Amino acid sequence: MDKAEQLIRMAEDELTEYSTEARKIEKLRRKFGFAVPYPEQKTIRDQVEAEIPTNFVARLVETNRQMVALPFWGIGGLGLLIGISFRQPLDIIATGIGFYVAFQLQKWGWELQAKRLVVKTFDDIEAGIQAAKAESAASDA
Repeated sequence: MDKAEQLIRMAEDELTEYSTEARKIEKLRRKFGFAVPYPEQKTIRDQVEAEIPTNFVARLVETNRQMVALPFWGIGGLGLLIGISFRQPLDIIATGIGFYVAFQLQKWGWELQAKRLVVKTFDDIEAGIQAAKAESAASDA
């Protein structure tokens, strides 16, 4: 597993906790500082940002993954209900397909959100370093 994937997994772990985005970024800053040396951070940030699709569907799934997956959960549930109550084995296939698509959409949205959090964390680290440099330059002058 390369470093970018490690950082994405760290961000996914942070997404499981109920806290603000700023708190998640603050916790990830420390972890990223230990995991990746500063000179490599820019290349990894660019690599992760390049992996994030920018089309409309990807943005919609990233921001509203549960809303996008909801119809497929419904199709799966309805297929299960009709398949059992009317003894229709073909409706059970709709259940499997609906549940699979819903799960994959939610998983994709989760990964996109984690990648976005990695990029925001690297941006925050860079902004902190630039602010520290500006402060030290102002104090030297």
